[in-house]
Amino acid sequence: MVLAVDIGNSNIVLGCFEDQTIIFTERMSTNRSATSMEYIVLLKAVLELHGMSGCKFEGGIISSVVPSLTETVKQAMTRLIEKPVMVVGPGVKTGLKIITDNPAQVGSDRVTDAVAAISCYEPPIIIIDMGTATTISVIDRNRNFLGGLIIPGIRISLESLSLETSQLPLISAEPPRKIIGTNTIECMKSGIIYGNASSIDGIIDRIEVTLGEPCTAVSTGGLSETVVPFCRRDITIDRQLLMKGLMIIYGKNQ
Repeated sequence: MVLAVDIGNSNIVLGCFEDQTIIFTERMSTNRSATSMEYIVLLKAVLELHGMSGCKFEGGIISSVVPSLTETVKQAMTRLIEKPVMVVGPGVKTGLKIITDNPAQVGSDRVTDAVAAISCYEPPIIIIDMGTATTISVIDRNRNFLGGLIIPGIRISLESLSLETSQLPLISAEPPRKIIGTNTIECMKSGIIYGNASSIDGIIDRIEVTLGEPCTAVSTGGLSETVVPFCRRDITIDRQLLMKGLMIIYGKNQ
């Protein structure tokens, strides 16, 4: 059994896998001020919820885009499972060829998503990860990571819209009843959902034109199930894509 954690800006995804099988995944809010002991309590509570508090773990793995929390969570995991914990980054084997200006700058979440995608889907592949930011990664037919796009996420956009205007409230990212809103809230819902869906459709079109061939589109992240149903393109939702990537990377480094 391996304990896996993905530290994102808004959420932390915790999961366990064993023998190429993901046992469970859970999502928690990211708390930058929490101590390693507080994270031990949180991690232990989730394991107990799944009846795994007494399980023997062979190790752990972390993907993180929050550097200030990486070591804190690593210490918590190490104390909890009493086994080594690796962090996805320089020196860790991924099997992914990154063709960008500075491969070291590519976020570990994007690397991990890409590792899973080339294992599970037919290239070329476009990966849409919808979290605090919406990141779009492109894998060519030879399974090379070419780069991509980074777009303000839905929640960031909604918060900015509310903060920078006098009469627009802060709302949650919920599907609209129809595209033409008939009140302020519905207009905002329609704008944020259909706007993002149309953006994703358009970006996929432009990437395919650039590559000169159709691509497999895969979406993951906490907001993928909210937006992708409104896209016109055929996009596969894979909420466990990053956890699959962590499982593959862990295996490559044993």
